[in-house]
Amino acid sequence: MSNPFETDLDRNPANYQPLSPLTHLERAALVFPDHTAMIHGTLRRSYRAFFARCKQLASALADEGIGRGSTVSVMLSNTPAMLEVHHAVPMTGAVLHALNTRLDATILAFQLDHADCKVLIVDREFSELVRNALAQAKVKPLVIDYDDPDFPEDAPFAKGPCIGTRDYEEFLAGGSEDFERRAPVDEWDSISLNYTSGTTGNPKGVVYHHRGAALMGYANIIASGMARHPVYLWTLPMFHCNGWCFPWTLAVLGGTHVCLRWVRAKAMYDAIADHRVTHLCGAPIVMSTLINAPDAEKRDFSHTVSFNTAAAPPPESVLSQMADAGFEVVHLYGLTETYGPAVVNEWKAAWDELDPAARTRMKARQGVRYPALEDLSVRDPETMQPVPSDGETIGEVMFRGNIVMKGYLKNPDASAEAFAGGWFHSGDLGVMHPDGYIQLKDRSKDIIISGGENISSIEVEDALYKHPAIQSCAVVARPDEKWGETPCAFVELKPGAALSADEVIAHCRSLLARFKCPRTVVFQAVPKTSTGKIQKYILRQQAREGL
Repeated sequence: MSNPFETDLDRNPANYQPLSPLTHLERAALVFPDHTAMIHGTLRRSYRAFFARCKQLASALADEGIGRGSTVSVMLSNTPAMLEVHHAVPMTGAVLHALNTRLDATILAFQLDHADCKVLIVDREFSELVRNALAQAKVKPLVIDYDDPDFPEDAPFAKGPCIGTRDYEEFLAGGSEDFERRAPVDEWDSISLNYTSGTTGNPKGVVYHHRGAALMGYANIIASGMARHPVYLWTLPMFHCNGWCFPWTLAVLGGTHVCLRWVRAKAMYDAIADHRVTHLCGAPIVMSTLINAPDAEKRDFSHTVSFNTAAAPPPESVLSQMADAGFEVVHLYGLTETYGPAVVNEWKAAWDELDPAARTRMKARQGVRYPALEDLSVRDPETMQPVPSDGETIGEVMFRGNIVMKGYLKNPDASAEAFAGGWFHSGDLGVMHPDGYIQLKDRSKDIIISGGENISSIEVEDALYKHPAIQSCAVVARPDEKWGETPCAFVELKPGAALSADEVIAHCRSLLARFKCPRTVVFQAVPKTSTGKIQKYILRQQAREGL
């Protein structure tokens, strides 16, 4: 028997269009044409002008043969050009590949070749680095120089030389404002390419689609509590998971992008106070920069600023200082493979009444699935069965939904492994609490097995962060003849603080079982990526090779 709800009710152009974040900007230019879309130094640009320039750039790229199947790579800071390429490149049907500005030339060359880069847009801050990368790469893209007119006069270094054959503004001006974007044939069409950190071997290319990027626009607004015309400060690098998709998100509500080339305390406070910034994102290091800034660099502001942070949950002391400074912290969790944040610690009002220790335990949870994620689970990776929701049984955190990547570019084996059993395997170990909130316990490779006992490095790090003298820390396994492995703590102290290894160990013993406490303490700067993530692979190597 036929189903009447599926008979003569076919999709057609009137009732079905592929989802794409590009429609967000089109609407903003129509509804908020004169509202300020971006601020950069002395520059103020309206949505009308922003949209027009994106169409011009797309037109110019199309004239160079850029379209479906092409890759446009960019080496840009958080500048207006970086916002423009996020819209203009996919307008042509091509894929945007934003390069990490902190990588070395060899890794950049690998990415350019692997992505088969056709056009490369380069900020002059990075021209020498990119010149070296191109010398190693096999591809020979059209290179376009971006000369930021608001490059700070007090920059600690001069801009590099032009290395391309075209200037960005001249190239853009050659395009037409009448360009009609090429809508995705299917919302599954690729929109961007992001590479994993590549801590072991070559990095993997993570491919996003238009559907996921569009849905993230709505989900980010809900998770961040954004109202109409938010003002967003770019402290998160836009090359990192496409800035968690916020370059596309803000247009939904006609928001204002405040560009920021470098994350510096004074520049952040000035932007917050002068432009009434409502939202910003970043790793815990950005919070540390704000609250530890000299008084001379701080500014007073009367409004509350929402700060979205990922990575390890901030210690209670940091959260308290952020609240005192006027920031409301929202804790997120995700991966490059999930378009950035896919889990949010949805705070419940009742938790405000808990004692400080209980509040800290609640804040340590990563949380529940993002509004755009269909399912979040903690499972046994061998049996693929969910672990008990008891807050104790450890399993692998797994994702399922429309904000999970398409897969790894040109790497079917890695894609198949990541999607085994119909779930995306994060590689993160965690527990599921009875109320449905997940909490990370470690990366699978970061669990320390000492004398047959599993030790969570995150648990030890949480204890370390409770010491007021510790600014940053990381715990890794150190080989031990008797125990197999023991915890080794790398500790970075706050400026002016003094602490001995014995004092660190005694502090941990007051909070943890003795077998979980560090046997070794190393005082040094803790290495971090450009996005503030601690580079544990460097520390693991140090611990293995001797200290």
